[in-house]
Amino acid sequence: MSFDYNKLRGRIREKFGTQERFANAMGMAKTTLSFKLNNKVTWTQQEINLACKLLLIKDEMVTAYFFNEKVQ
Repeated sequence: MSFDYNKLRGRIREKFGTQERFANAMGMAKTTLSFKLNNKVTWTQQEINLACKLLLIKDEMVTAYFFNEKVQ
């Protein structure tokens, strides 16, 4: 199962300007973030929680950002 992270990518650009800055704030390598955004590596609950805090994503919006399934 793959997820569509386009909305998340937009939020990252909006709040941090670049994926690299966001990755640094998350405490991960930019390569790791890229793998996560490209469905190569899954997000942990702790990472989702931290990302939501950093990106000011409300609890009720988590599904829209992290669990929006890609349509084939």
